[in-house]
Amino acid sequence: MVGEAGQGHRLTGLLRDNADEVVRRWVEAVAVTVRGRATGAELERDFRELFGALVPVADGGDVRGERFTEVRTLLEEMSRNRARGGYTPTETASSVFALKRVVFELTEDSATPELFRQLMEFSTLLDALGLITFETYARAREEIIKEQSEQLLELTTPVVKLWEGVLAVPLVGTLDSARTQVVMEKLLETLVETGSEHAIIDITGVFAVDTQVAQHLLKTVVAARLMGADCIISGIRPQIAQTIVELGIEFGDITTKASLADALRHALRKEGTDIVKVDR
Repeated sequence: MVGEAGQGHRLTGLLRDNADEVVRRWVEAVAVTVRGRATGAELERDFRELFGALVPVADGGDVRGERFTEVRTLLEEMSRNRARGGYTPTETASSVFALKRVVFELTEDSATPELFRQLMEFSTLLDALGLITFETYARAREEIIKEQSEQLLELTTPVVKLWEGVLAVPLVGTLDSARTQVVMEKLLETLVETGSEHAIIDITGVFAVDTQVAQHLLKTVVAARLMGADCIISGIRPQIAQTIVELGIEFGDITTKASLADALRHALRKEGTDIVKVDR
């Protein structure tokens, strides 16, 4: 019971009385498994703080309850840091389980039926806390993968300034709905920032376009027009052109050009600038 923690709960008393020794052995046990990715000082800081929060509630209870809020917070922080640090989920959970062996060794010479029962309850408690680290680790990895995917998406959809008043979005690889949405957002933002009146979406490096993607491209062009910009689609491959025809997709009065160079020349002419080849 909670009220027995400071007086009648023998295991809790032992943990308090031997806190420094338990933390020291815990750090030593885990330091071997992390193989130099965390210093002894870093492990001691984490484990001492966690141990300090754990001892007052070591007499049991629901680890999902309010009583364990601080313990869960510390474990979740440790798990997220380890997920970002390249640890495995097993290594993360094992850091919690390692405390079992330390506590068993501490009590092996003073075992009584009551202490043994408390040890079993404490072991069950650590199992539950270990699962929390596992769950948090999995969520953190999902967040990292999502962040990396978004960053990669940003990198693969650059909006570049080709000329004064002329922007281009050179696309390479697979063009799906998520990516075309990013294209629209980045292009519109850059049009506002630069005040450009011409935008070229170059799909020379795109090998396939389906109906949904084509619709997104059309929406992008319409959105750019609403902002006062003329949009050109360039680099449509023969296979993509055939697909667009077979799917019955209408590009209407949207200007299309065979290459990025043709699209740039068209945009410059619209700006009143003509490119003249000079013989040398």
